[in-house]
Amino acid sequence: MTEPHQPMTSRWYLASTKPRLEKVARFNLEEQAFEVYLPLYKQYKKTANGPVEMFEPMFPRYIFFRPQSQNQSISVVRSTKGIHNLVRFGFEPASLDDELLERIRQVEHLRNNASLLEISQLKPGQTVLFKHSALSGLEGIVQSVSSKRVAVLLQIMGHPTLVKVEHHHVELST
Repeated sequence: MTEPHQPMTSRWYLASTKPRLEKVARFNLEEQAFEVYLPLYKQYKKTANGPVEMFEPMFPRYIFFRPQSQNQSISVVRSTKGIHNLVRFGFEPASLDDELLERIRQVEHLRNNASLLEISQLKPGQTVLFKHSALSGLEGIVQSVSSKRVAVLLQIMGHPTLVKVEHHHVELST
């Protein structure tokens, strides 16, 4: 006999959510006693005050869930607030096992414990364009990247000059 809090099935199902309603769907599925997993990953949004840490759905418009017991029907999920539909392959609901979900959890954990430096798209050798500063519009080459600053080599009056700025003051040049 299994414990009451242990699901009787190891299969997870997948539902598509309405746009930007993943958290609403999670709340409502939990209210219906489903076990729910909404993987979130850390990213940095650029703001006027510098990068701000935010957590966004890893798979926008999708959520994983599973019944808490064998007797719990998944048919009610389709009419749950925030849910668009069950993901199906033919007539069968899409499902995955604990092992694959555990891999997703590991990726989520690694990403969410990464620093800005590890997540940054800026790498040494890339060309960047300055913005929001007196150097706005100038291009330079990234020399180094730290969690707080980016060191960029500029050619000013024919001489190489190293300038250190915050991440949000530069963007990749196209």
